[in-house]
Amino acid sequence: MEMDPSAAEAAKALALPSYAKAVDAYRKAVGTAASVTAYVVLARGMARELLPHDLRRAARWAASLIRARFETPPAERRTLVIKSAAALLYDDGGYHGVGGGDLGLYNEVREYLATRIDPHAMRRLCLGGKSKRALSLEHGDSMTDVFEGVEFTWASVAGQSQREHGNEYDYRYGSVGTESLELSFDAEHMDMALSRYVPFITATVADARRRERALQIFINEGSSWHGIKHHHPSTFDTLAMDPELKRSIVADLDRFLKRKEYYQRIGKAWKRGYLLYGPPGTGKSSLVAAMANYLRFNLYDLDLSEVYNNTTLQRLLNSMPNKSILVIEDIDCCFSAASRKEKNDSDHIHYRSGRGNSEPSITLSGLLNFIDGLWSTSGEERIIIFTTNYKDRLDPALLRPGRMDMHVYMGYCCWEAFRTLARNYFVLDDHARFPEIQELLAEVEVTPAEVSEMLLRSEEVDVVLGLLAEFLGEKKRAMREGESVQAHEELTGKEAEE
Repeated sequence: MEMDPSAAEAAKALALPSYAKAVDAYRKAVGTAASVTAYVVLARGMARELLPHDLRRAARWAASLIRARFETPPAERRTLVIKSAAALLYDDGGYHGVGGGDLGLYNEVREYLATRIDPHAMRRLCLGGKSKRALSLEHGDSMTDVFEGVEFTWASVAGQSQREHGNEYDYRYGSVGTESLELSFDAEHMDMALSRYVPFITATVADARRRERALQIFINEGSSWHGIKHHHPSTFDTLAMDPELKRSIVADLDRFLKRKEYYQRIGKAWKRGYLLYGPPGTGKSSLVAAMANYLRFNLYDLDLSEVYNNTTLQRLLNSMPNKSILVIEDIDCCFSAASRKEKNDSDHIHYRSGRGNSEPSITLSGLLNFIDGLWSTSGEERIIIFTTNYKDRLDPALLRPGRMDMHVYMGYCCWEAFRTLARNYFVLDDHARFPEIQELLAEVEVTPAEVSEMLLRSEEVDVVLGLLAEFLGEKKRAMREGESVQAHEELTGKEAEE
């Protein structure tokens, strides 16, 4: 009878010495394991029969002691509870109105967590809120946030509703429940949680709110401010000025914002003064708008012609909130060195407001007291900006160190400033006319405002750049003619003297 081919192959494999050895080793291992298992079972049974109960209990105690000695115990945890406004209001069993406590912390934490939630990692999320797209934790859910390498766990906990508390419906809050957020972490990080993590959350939310809010510009009328929305589009990206100067201003503003503790430590008011000076049309007002948009600070444009005396001036300045910018334009027209002809004491130079025959009594001293005197500490995180076309006309008292911290010269249009304008107007980084324009800008004095006006003359790039080159060429010829006339007059004067 003929053997099946597969069976024949199996028979050949069994006949191999190596295969036989492997099978034998496997059988021995199985036998050994069975023997060990039997011995273990037998030993445990004999221990239960022969060893006293007390001795077995002591052995278990010793084993647990050894495990406790070498195993790392679980970290002790701490939990901070942050209650909603409704929970705080109804904790005492009745409605008492809003008062005491930081009722906004719960909302600040919710806003912060909305920026940290990973929607792909959560089973359930609440969608809605002020932005209609904000995410928040549903009751019973939790998430982990990492701060400075430490894990902090947040959980949303539902509380009792108003009706369960037996309180009447309050139309200011609606039927909001008494929910809370619980922050859990290892006990060793309690100091970090209270002194750094929670303040970091509030500062982050405050900065986000400030950057999202609509800006306003306020104008004084009598002793009060009246504001309107500020829509000036100027930014540091669109500002036509020297790039290095722009970077230094941005760096100075960033440094100012981070130095609250520094100013407190050295005993100075948390404020910063800037003097913007240069010819008309060089972008001083645009720089002010760019600073406001960058900081997200409201502007307070002070018109001294509307202020009658120092008391009114102080009332206006002290009513300015923190995180604001005070602007006094053309300060040389208000208090100038020429005023010394009337009074030698610069601290008592008077400014005439032009209110008929009445005698105003605004003094330079009143303004300086707000800049760096006792009144300067009435607010914090403020920017003070003076602008002038003629720095040499300013009274030295205004330029004294500590009053205007940074002097910014707004000069004529340079090549880099022109390139910024070209990008703003035509999204243009290069053109055949650029080398010619660059050469002309290096020889003539033209303001960014003049260049901007030329760029508005047409929507055709070639036409506009041709007009600009022609304009700059005319300025160059006029400048050379002026130099020739001046040289001729000087020569004529010398010959007359001889």
